[in-house]
Amino acid sequence: MKRLFTLLFLILSINIVSSQEEETDKDAFFIRSIYDTALTEGQAYDWLMYLTKRIGGRLSGSPQAAAAVEYTRQVMDSLNMDTVWLQPCIVPHWVRGGKEECNMISQRMGTIALNCTALGNSIGTGEQGVSAEVVKVQDLDEAEKLGKEGRLRGKIVFFNGAFDQKQVSTFAAYGKAAGQRVFGPTMAAKYGAVGAVVRSMTNKTDDVPHTGSTVYRDGHECPAIAISTMAADKLELAMESEKVRLYFKTTCENLKPKLSYNVIGEIRGSEYPDEIILVGGHLDSWDIGTGAHDDGSGCVHSLDVIHILKELDYQPKRTIRCVMYMNEENGLGGARAYRDSSNVRKEYHLAAIESDRGGFTPRGFTVDGHEDTFNPMFKNMLEWQTLLEPYDLYFERGGSGADVGVLKDQKGILIGFLPDSQRYFDYHHTPIDMPDVVNKRELELGSAAITALVYLIDKYGL
Repeated sequence: MKRLFTLLFLILSINIVSSQEEETDKDAFFIRSIYDTALTEGQAYDWLMYLTKRIGGRLSGSPQAAAAVEYTRQVMDSLNMDTVWLQPCIVPHWVRGGKEECNMISQRMGTIALNCTALGNSIGTGEQGVSAEVVKVQDLDEAEKLGKEGRLRGKIVFFNGAFDQKQVSTFAAYGKAAGQRVFGPTMAAKYGAVGAVVRSMTNKTDDVPHTGSTVYRDGHECPAIAISTMAADKLELAMESEKVRLYFKTTCENLKPKLSYNVIGEIRGSEYPDEIILVGGHLDSWDIGTGAHDDGSGCVHSLDVIHILKELDYQPKRTIRCVMYMNEENGLGGARAYRDSSNVRKEYHLAAIESDRGGFTPRGFTVDGHEDTFNPMFKNMLEWQTLLEPYDLYFERGGSGADVGVLKDQKGILIGFLPDSQRYFDYHHTPIDMPDVVNKRELELGSAAITALVYLIDKYGL
């Protein structure tokens, strides 16, 4: 009898292993078909060209943002999704105004023009501009120290914290430096400064200024601009030998908030329709470029996931939802509206995947989640590593994205698409984030990578 049980156990084990190998082969074949479809029939690049060339920069509250809402709604309709709808959200309406200028004034070097751009949400200087002696700081801590000593009053504060070039991930360098842009101007105003100038957020030395959002707190406001890294180096060099004054002028202003929309479409799941797998990007972009990498690429990646699955006649078990978020750049109005509506309806996002790091060559995914559920879910995802290794994809712990991050309390898994990061901050928030800097094949590989992950989550759950 003991021998019989042993034999039966061996037979059962062999059958289980054989069945698992068969499923692995099926998965590998289907993922290969996803890549074949993305690279030969993908639509991401064409959609991106229309979004960037025909519509252009899409700052929240602008006519271009409204046009992008209508365009992506029509694209979703054309994909024959089960449901497509617009979700209202209130967004800030900041406008840049007319010409922006900045001049460095020193006895030794005379007057030198510096390439600049106003920071998003900043107040303007008025027609007279602002002019004052410059005080340089390297970070928020130094600014606060000098402020408490009274050394910022009546001055223009120059935040000169550069990217840490030792960071392999440029996003890690950005995370360490960006606080001075976001909170530096309000801190400067708190201590009596008349203006703030921020070194552009990039690891590249060039003459291209990078905009980005600043946040005022407790009514402390002063005009704020960014200058290019080359301009920042010139200013720093001049300040080593003498006192330097700056003059800058902007006409930006914050207008009354406006009604806008997230664009949402979904394919209902056949077995577990209440488990949602979200793919998304943010539809808005800064006005000085066309937002090709940030985040036109993420939007068309997400749309292409739906297109590829439709082309392969794939019927998902779980609901796959595509979301074009509005207002990631200067307010997160769309993300909050989506979260609030989802929570009211008691929805559950099993997984939320955000593409907001450009259209470069895929490297994998960063994964985050609620502390109560993250570890077992992440462990399950790691079992798919062998299926994704042929495409040079891997999983790592890390942040997901600003728009999907607000869903953490639903206790699903939050995922950020991770392309190669080395060139991203060459273009981030700049006038040169144009369609010609996006490589078609790299963009299509991104669509394939995200679709493959959606397929695995949908088939196996977490």
